[in-house]
Amino acid sequence: MAVATAKNMEILDASGMHFITLNEKIRELVDGGVKEIVLNNVCGHRYIGCGLGPGISFTINGVPGNDLAMFMGGCRIVVYSSVQDCVANTMDSGEIIVHGGSGDTLGHGMRGGEIYVRDNVGTRVGIHMKSYEQKKPVLVIGGCAGNFLGEYMAGGILIVLGLKRKPEQELVGRYVATGMHGGTIYIRGKVDDFQLGKEVKVFELNDGDKEILTRYIGKYCGYFNASYEDIMKQDFIKLEPYTHRPYGKLYAY
Repeated sequence: MAVATAKNMEILDASGMHFITLNEKIRELVDGGVKEIVLNNVCGHRYIGCGLGPGISFTINGVPGNDLAMFMGGCRIVVYSSVQDCVANTMDSGEIIVHGGSGDTLGHGMRGGEIYVRDNVGTRVGIHMKSYEQKKPVLVIGGCAGNFLGEYMAGGILIVLGLKRKPEQELVGRYVATGMHGGTIYIRGKVDDFQLGKEVKVFELNDGDKEILTRYIGKYCGYFNASYEDIMKQDFIKLEPYTHRPYGKLYAY
C-alpha cells in the first residue's frame, strides 16, 4: 500500500507483499517522478533498487532480501537493519549505507559506487571488485569479515575496521585476497600470513593511503556516529598484489 506524502516522496508498506509486486510498485513510482521512497516492514523482499539510476533515494526499514541494488546505477539506499546475500551485485554507481551487518558475497563484481556496513559481513565479500575507467568502487566494513575476502579482486578499495570484535573472533577469515590482481585492501589490525592468498603481500602505508583512509573512514563515522579518533589509534596494514598476472604461468607450456 502506498501512502501519499510530500511531493516526490512516497511511503510503501511491504508487509505481506510479494517481492515482485513490491518492485512493480517501486518502478511505477519512479516512472511517475517520485525521487524519495520509504519502504516499511521489509522482510526478505528481493531485488530492491536493481538497475535504478541517480536522483532516487530509498530508506528501508526492515531486512531486504538477496540482490539488493543489483546493477544499481546511481541511487542511494539507506537500510536501518541488516541485509542478506549478494547486495550490490555488479553495482555500477551510487551509495549504500547499512545500519547493521551483511550476509555473503557483498559487492560481487562491483565496479563503482560506495558501500558502508556498520557491523560484520559474511564470506566472499568484495570478490571480483573492479575499477572501470574513472570509477573506483569502495567498500567499508565496520566489523569483521569471513573467508575469501577480496577474492579475485581486480580494482577498488576495501577497508575492514574490526570494530566491536570479540576476543575469540577473527578479524578476517582465511584465503584473504586469493587470486587478487588489482585494487587495495586496508585492514585495521594484524593478519597472519597463513590467512592470506599467495598473490598478495603486506605493504607499508604512504601518504596517499592515509588520505584514502581519512576520507572514507570519516564518512563511515559520520553515518554511524563512530569516533574517528578512536578508530585511527590502531595501525592499518595494506594488502596489494605483487603481480597483475597471478596465473600467468598456469597455462604456459
